[in-house]
Amino acid sequence: MTSSAKDTTPLLADLRSLFSSPTVLGAGQAPIDAFWIPSEDAHQSEYIADCDNRRAFISNFTGSSGFAIVTRAEATLWTDGRYFLQAAQQLDANWTLKKLGLPDSEKQHEFLAKVLPAGSRVGCDPFLHSTLKYNKLRKDLQTVGLELVSVVANPVDMVWKDRPARPKNPVFALDETAYAGATVQSKVGEIKAKLTEQRAAAIVFSALDEIAWLFNLRGSDIECNPVFFSYAILHVEHGAFLFVDESRVESAAKQRLQTQGVTLLPYDAIASKVSEFAAGGQRVWIPNVCPQALASLVKKASQLKADSPVELAKAIKNATELEGMRQAHIRDGAALCGYFAWLENQLNSGNTSLTEVTAADKLEGFRRVQKDFFSLSFPTISSSGPNGAIIHYHPEAATCRSVSLAELYLCDSGAQYLDGTTDVTRTLHFGTPSAHQRECYTRVLKGNVQLSLAIFPVGATGQNLDVIARRPLWDIGLDYRHGTGHGVGSFLNVHEGPHRISAVSVADAVGLKPGMVVTNEPGYYEDGAFGIRIENVMAVVPHTARFNFGNRGYLRFETLTMAPLQSKLIVKELLTPEEVEWINAYHAEVREKVGSALKSAGDSLGYEWVMKETAAL
Repeated sequence: MTSSAKDTTPLLADLRSLFSSPTVLGAGQAPIDAFWIPSEDAHQSEYIADCDNRRAFISNFTGSSGFAIVTRAEATLWTDGRYFLQAAQQLDANWTLKKLGLPDSEKQHEFLAKVLPAGSRVGCDPFLHSTLKYNKLRKDLQTVGLELVSVVANPVDMVWKDRPARPKNPVFALDETAYAGATVQSKVGEIKAKLTEQRAAAIVFSALDEIAWLFNLRGSDIECNPVFFSYAILHVEHGAFLFVDESRVESAAKQRLQTQGVTLLPYDAIASKVSEFAAGGQRVWIPNVCPQALASLVKKASQLKADSPVELAKAIKNATELEGMRQAHIRDGAALCGYFAWLENQLNSGNTSLTEVTAADKLEGFRRVQKDFFSLSFPTISSSGPNGAIIHYHPEAATCRSVSLAELYLCDSGAQYLDGTTDVTRTLHFGTPSAHQRECYTRVLKGNVQLSLAIFPVGATGQNLDVIARRPLWDIGLDYRHGTGHGVGSFLNVHEGPHRISAVSVADAVGLKPGMVVTNEPGYYEDGAFGIRIENVMAVVPHTARFNFGNRGYLRFETLTMAPLQSKLIVKELLTPEEVEWINAYHAEVREKVGSALKSAGDSLGYEWVMKETAAL
């Protein structure tokens, strides 16, 4: 991570000078007294393109989470505990850091009420706030006598003189038989049926992964995410509309879309089309993630506000997608095992020049030669020693540590393949781990295994299951400060909803259903010392229990990730017989599937390493 601060004085002065600009506010509008700068783009993406990184540009803070508020006298940034140290290093003296999640953390509207006079106007770009977040923010500001104002032009863009161009990479068709497992027509028909149920005439889509899934298309506009900048509308009578620069849609994809009744329109035509369909008073479904700029074009009385039906449909993988995920994880496991074997061999051979960055680059090389590889699914977390305790650590060449025999090494990585998305974490010690490290590792492993063994009724939420993974750590007073699992896309975003495994209570939480894919990633972190995380991707599958109380049906997990658990870190005496049996069965499957793949590829070093690491406990 970049730690040096830059002087933001001229940028802030330029930004504040636009608080009265008619270009920003619209003709005849009163000035604003503050401007709210979120991390998200117009599609509420978790990962964003460089051209949308406004908060990082204005503040110099490059973490993935947080937001900035600039008033005429103050510049303030809020972020969470993953980034307190990074933000402190990257912000200059113009900025005040506010720490989210702490007991005494100040709410944003309360802070603004202290620094702004009553009646002050807080500006925001309505394309960068979902309608759900916008309305909550508006109400919060109203409670303290402040007004939320939508600007017509983003002032950050106006002071960003060398702003990168928006990517316009090729958009290609995903094979519907080999990879998607369903046609565009069938998916559109399913969503239209939902519209009819809700008595809505149309629905607006802005989430990029939902659009890619719905139209069986993929792109590369955002690093590590196979998506492309677009909007979409489905209308019960008028059909499907995809808003994207037609010149970058590959001919095969364009032909298939036209055959299946999809009309292509320019990306910037979305607002006029929403206005057109809203003009007749028709009921329009506005998903909660839809930007306020589009939601505001539909009269409130004509809006159906609810979560997008595509979010859940996409999360429940069909048989083709599930089989693709299985096969992708075998190849990914071969890449990972080949890498770990190489790394161990290099360290034992006396190579002292390996760094977290060069090691991560080597791992990417192992993945790139695998069949159907497309890209990484997120930047590799390659962390040695104390850096492993930084949960979302990203190594950079200028500041990274060496990888050595003396420290634990945590590697959290994944890839995008045409048939699936992977996300796997393994923690290894290539020298001699301490007794404390081995116990911590084993307790993390126990939590992972116990969750893998869970049997639960259909509809159980991730919150119901989260405690299972934490129990072995809680037994000795340890814990971790992140969720236990997140959904994973099928050759789509590595993080997807609506399901997750977390201790955090969520209103109307979506229960687990067959076909969902979720991670299992308990961990333990000692600041300044080491980090441990074990992460597998799992599919939710039906289970036939002895009984069926309430006639609900029961489920279990199928582990998709194929990579050994390092035996030297396991304290067998801490494991139950059931846990030992699960680990041995898992290792036998890894040996059969990944070992065969490595042998076929001629990777004798990787094959021997897998044979060693999968020996029965």
